[in-house]
Amino acid sequence: MNRLKIAFLAGGDSSEREIALQSAAQIEAALDPGKYDVTVINVRGRDWHYTAPDGRRWQLDRNDFSLTVDGCRREFDYALILIHGTPGEDGKLQGYLDIMGIPYSSCSMTSSVITFDKISTKRAVAATGVGLARERFIRRGDAVDPDALAAELGLPLFVKPNASGSSFGVTRVERAGEIPAAVERAFAESDEVLVEECIRGREMGCGVLIAGGREYLLPITEIRPKKEFFDFQAKYEAGYSDEITPAEIAPQTAAELHRLALAAYKACRCRGIVRVDFIVTPEGRPYLIEINTIPGMSAGSIVPKQVRAAGMTLGELYDLIIADTCGRKP
Repeated sequence: MNRLKIAFLAGGDSSEREIALQSAAQIEAALDPGKYDVTVINVRGRDWHYTAPDGRRWQLDRNDFSLTVDGCRREFDYALILIHGTPGEDGKLQGYLDIMGIPYSSCSMTSSVITFDKISTKRAVAATGVGLARERFIRRGDAVDPDALAAELGLPLFVKPNASGSSFGVTRVERAGEIPAAVERAFAESDEVLVEECIRGREMGCGVLIAGGREYLLPITEIRPKKEFFDFQAKYEAGYSDEITPAEIAPQTAAELHRLALAAYKACRCRGIVRVDFIVTPEGRPYLIEINTIPGMSAGSIVPKQVRAAGMTLGELYDLIIADTCGRKP
């Protein structure tokens, strides 16, 4: 069998760009070169380039999704997307690939739009029975009454961009007077802001994949940040959080988290590997935090740890994903 010609789309335009590049490097190293002919395309704005071993850069032709290097034109069978945030996680890249007729590794455009938009995610999963924090939705230009928000949602509360990742722009607010500045920080990442009540409990991450008609529910990870919440530093810098895989929780709690994670995956019509994050209250009730449709795959990321705990390699995981989304057997 000829090797599958993969355009590995990495980087992106969001604040998560550097983490996405680290994730892509780890996955590129895990892919079997006997099965896949991989070309990494670094995406940033209109600059979509391949860097040759000699350091020269060659632009991808977005008119037909091809690459010409020293007069030799390469066409691609498949796109592997590892871009956190825009344009890889918000549906923009998926829409382009749909137009080009190129199969790809992530959720569809529709699913990506829903899951990247936090308020839309909450509406999509509401029927699954998962707990959802009370919120107020703020558009740019809306009047913000800090005292009214604090009275309605209580303190502390969280102010977060409606469409962003890696906790960029997220603030835990302890006093009403801090709300206006927190809202401005969130607007730096998104045109819409979500103000949510603070749910106290233990944070859990659940990796989910449906491939080849089989459901894969990875071992759950408990995240114990050493800061006030699981912010960017706690996620990606060593020493700022403890991540326990598998989580030390009761079997019935693990079963309920897996049930809800799978229900959320299906409700949002996800595809590929997804991480669903929850807060579990002391009473044992899970509350949804978010759905990550292109979760981190760097050395410090959660899903690779779950994959190893499940007895798989990252190469085997991506064999399953690629086979399911382009029709090849793993």
